[in-house]
Amino acid sequence: MSLFTHEARQFKFDVLREVARRTFEGRLSESTPDELAMLLIPTSQASFRCCVYKEREIIRERTRMAAGKTPIVSNQPHNPKQIVRVLEAACDGCTIHKICVTDNCRKCMAKSCLASCRFDAMRMGSDSAYIDYDKCKECGACVNACPFHAIVETQRPCRKSCPVDAISMDEYNIAKIDEGKCINCGACQSVCPFGAIEDMSQMVPVVEQLRDKASMTAIIAPAIQGQMDNATLPQIKQAIRLLGFDEVYEAASGADAVAWYEKQDLLHHKAEGVQMTTSCCPAFVNMARLHFPTIYEKNVSKMVSPMEAIARYIKSVKDTKVVFIGPCVAKKQEAMEDFSVVDYVLTFEELAAMLTAQHIDVEGVEPREGDEPSAHGRGFAIGGGVSKAVAQAAKECADEDAITSLYADGAAECKKNLLMMKVGRFNADILEGMCCPGGCVCGPATIENPMKVKQRMTKENAAIKDKPIKATLETFDFSKINLHK
Repeated sequence: MSLFTHEARQFKFDVLREVARRTFEGRLSESTPDELAMLLIPTSQASFRCCVYKEREIIRERTRMAAGKTPIVSNQPHNPKQIVRVLEAACDGCTIHKICVTDNCRKCMAKSCLASCRFDAMRMGSDSAYIDYDKCKECGACVNACPFHAIVETQRPCRKSCPVDAISMDEYNIAKIDEGKCINCGACQSVCPFGAIEDMSQMVPVVEQLRDKASMTAIIAPAIQGQMDNATLPQIKQAIRLLGFDEVYEAASGADAVAWYEKQDLLHHKAEGVQMTTSCCPAFVNMARLHFPTIYEKNVSKMVSPMEAIARYIKSVKDTKVVFIGPCVAKKQEAMEDFSVVDYVLTFEELAAMLTAQHIDVEGVEPREGDEPSAHGRGFAIGGGVSKAVAQAAKECADEDAITSLYADGAAECKKNLLMMKVGRFNADILEGMCCPGGCVCGPATIENPMKVKQRMTKENAAIKDKPIKATLETFDFSKINLHK
């Protein structure tokens, strides 16, 4: 049974599963890409591309990325913090030309398209107009001029989705990512209909250390609720332990701590007349750092993310490797920053592949209860939840100052509001930015529909809806933990 209706995502999952299986069994080798290419594309008849040879090459590139290597074999140094990468063999199916004449062209007598073209690129054939692409500048004048709307302007999904203009096309019309602009948000990865843009995996070293019985501790993002079919959160936690992890912590406990202490930072900023932005979305922080450096220095909260907060707590009480499991590919980059103590990051896709490889039926696992954070901490996964939690922390402290907040839903809104803050036209105390529209439950590495996840969260969190944020800090003592970058 397929896990995804998106065939490219299903192939990605199949590759991840097989790489996980071979790593658990100690059979991962240099020949694995060729082996999986033949295993997953066993016939001589192409099903998705021009030929089986291209299909197999795509599997090889996917396998390399699943093993933590660049998709193309190269002796050139690469930036390990560039998580989102292009599979060149898969990036050839999109419309090459931005401006195209469709079959709707009637070769009308008005010939408005010819008259509008200032570059002599429009021509008339025997049956319809056509474009001389050697002369076309893609200005769009002919698109606007055609009375039949027979000339259309299209844009490749990856390029259109990128909020920071980090994607261009090379001389062979293959997508190219500008690492100096890319924020690793994964928007291009989510929208590519051919699965030609993917994230580098850290799964192999995690599986190797689990296989070798090393001390490993997992942190799960709150968006994991509802991701594993109908399994409950306690069942998911126990399934992760069955993989070999010593213990499983919720990032939501770190979220409670971040909300509690970020509230103090916010009130301090407010007293000085300085607005603040949240810091839990790494893609949003990357956007500020790379594209709004003055805002990054002055306004971005210096608090660490919930992932980092609970990781520092874990490291303070135990000598262990820490693995974060979430829906976000930018977290892989965050874990590589100098301030981070997180050792590895896995996505929900990679976790599901590992569970499948080990034949662990999550819904059949006997659950084990444990310490629970507040519903406010778990609410970080949903757009608007961060600023609500900070406001709740202020309320629990009976702070008299009212806190005003604005939630920027999606990368485009984040960019707009950062610009507003830059020019002095942002009118709230705190800006919560989430580059994934809807929040982490809509991240690029999620499995289930966001509505199902939200329903699961509402159902499972009902029992703790009245639990105060402060109660988490009574269970987890963060008083001696440095929560600043």
